[in-house]
Amino acid sequence: MYDIAVMGDKDSIAGFGALGFNTYFTDNEQSAKSVFKQLVSGETAVIFITEKTAAQISEEIEKYEENPIPSIILIPGVYGNTGSGMNGVRESVEKAVGSDIIFN
Repeated sequence: MYDIAVMGDKDSIAGFGALGFNTYFTDNEQSAKSVFKQLVSGETAVIFITEKTAAQISEEIEKYEENPIPSIILIPGVYGNTGSGMNGVRESVEKAVGSDIIFN
Protein backbone atom coordinates (compact mmCIF):
# COMPACT_ATOMS: atom_id res chain seq x y z
CA MET A 1 0.00 0.00 0.00
CA TYR A 2 1.24 3.46 -0.86
CA ASP A 3 1.75 6.25 1.65
CA ILE A 4 1.05 9.98 1.58
CA ALA A 5 3.78 12.21 2.95
CA VAL A 6 4.03 15.87 3.85
CA MET A 7 7.38 17.59 4.23
CA GLY A 8 8.30 21.09 5.32
CA ASP A 9 8.78 23.23 8.39
CA LYS A 10 7.15 22.03 11.59
CA ASP A 11 4.75 24.97 11.95
CA SER A 12 3.33 24.41 8.46
CA ILE A 13 2.82 20.65 8.46
CA ALA A 14 2.31 19.49 12.05
CA GLY A 15 -1.48 19.27 11.63
CA PHE A 16 -1.24 16.83 8.72
CA GLY A 17 -0.21 14.06 11.10
CA ALA A 18 -3.71 14.13 12.62
CA LEU A 19 -5.07 13.28 9.16
CA GLY A 20 -2.94 10.15 8.98
CA PHE A 21 -0.24 11.53 6.69
CA ASN A 22 3.40 10.81 7.35
CA THR A 23 5.04 14.11 8.28
CA TYR A 24 8.70 14.94 7.77
CA PHE A 25 10.03 18.09 9.36
CA THR A 26 12.85 19.70 7.42
CA ASP A 27 14.60 22.87 8.51
CA ASN A 28 17.37 23.18 5.93
CA GLU A 29 18.32 22.17 2.40
CA GLN A 30 20.39 19.17 3.46
CA SER A 31 17.61 17.59 5.53
CA ALA A 32 15.06 18.35 2.78
CA LYS A 33 17.20 16.57 0.16
CA SER A 34 17.72 13.59 2.43
CA VAL A 35 14.01 13.20 3.23
CA PHE A 36 12.99 13.70 -0.41
CA LYS A 37 15.39 11.02 -1.64
CA GLN A 38 14.05 8.64 1.00
CA LEU A 39 10.43 9.31 -0.03
CA VAL A 40 10.90 8.94 -3.79
CA SER A 41 12.70 5.64 -3.38
CA GLY A 42 10.06 4.16 -1.08
CA GLU A 43 6.35 3.39 -1.11
CA THR A 44 5.12 6.99 -1.23
CA ALA A 45 2.53 7.84 -3.90
CA VAL A 46 1.90 11.48 -3.02
CA ILE A 47 4.35 13.97 -1.55
CA PHE A 48 3.05 17.35 -0.38
CA ILE A 49 5.92 19.82 0.02
CA THR A 50 5.71 23.36 1.33
CA GLU A 51 6.67 25.92 -1.30
CA LYS A 52 9.57 27.16 0.82
CA THR A 53 11.03 23.66 1.16
CA ALA A 54 10.45 22.91 -2.52
CA ALA A 55 12.45 26.00 -3.47
CA GLN A 56 15.42 24.55 -1.59
CA ILE A 57 15.34 21.28 -3.55
CA SER A 58 13.87 22.36 -6.88
CA GLU A 59 16.54 20.51 -8.90
CA GLU A 60 15.70 17.23 -7.14
CA ILE A 61 11.97 17.75 -7.69
CA GLU A 62 12.44 18.44 -11.42
CA LYS A 63 13.89 14.95 -11.89
CA TYR A 64 10.51 13.44 -10.94
CA GLU A 65 8.11 15.83 -12.72
CA GLU A 66 7.29 13.37 -15.51
CA ASN A 67 6.83 10.34 -13.24
CA PRO A 68 3.26 9.42 -12.32
CA ILE A 69 4.40 8.15 -8.91
CA PRO A 70 5.19 9.89 -6.71
CA SER A 71 2.92 12.84 -7.40
CA ILE A 72 4.62 15.92 -6.00
CA ILE A 73 2.30 18.72 -4.93
CA LEU A 74 3.43 22.09 -3.61
CA ILE A 75 1.43 23.64 -0.78
CA PRO A 76 1.73 27.04 0.89
CA GLY A 77 3.25 27.21 4.34
CA VAL A 78 2.33 29.33 7.33
CA TYR A 79 4.97 31.88 6.38
CA GLY A 80 3.35 32.84 3.10
CA ASN A 81 2.43 31.77 -0.39
CA THR A 82 4.92 32.19 -3.23
CA GLY A 83 2.46 31.18 -5.95
CA SER A 84 4.64 28.32 -7.20
CA GLY A 85 2.06 25.72 -6.14
CA MET A 86 -0.68 27.41 -8.15
CA ASN A 87 1.66 27.74 -11.15
CA GLY A 88 2.26 24.00 -10.98
CA VAL A 89 -1.49 23.33 -11.03
CA ARG A 90 -1.91 25.68 -14.00
CA GLU A 91 0.86 23.97 -15.97
CA SER A 92 -0.54 20.50 -15.23
CA VAL A 93 -4.05 21.45 -16.34
CA GLU A 94 -2.75 23.16 -19.46
CA LYS A 95 -0.69 20.09 -20.34
CA ALA A 96 -3.66 17.76 -19.80
CA VAL A 97 -6.32 19.85 -21.52
CA GLY A 98 -4.27 21.85 -24.00
CA SER A 99 -5.47 25.21 -22.74
CA ASP A 100 -5.42 27.30 -19.57
CA ILE A 101 -9.06 26.74 -18.58
CA ILE A 102 -8.62 27.71 -14.93
CA PHE A 103 -7.06 31.16 -15.11
CA ASN A 104 -8.23 32.42 -18.50
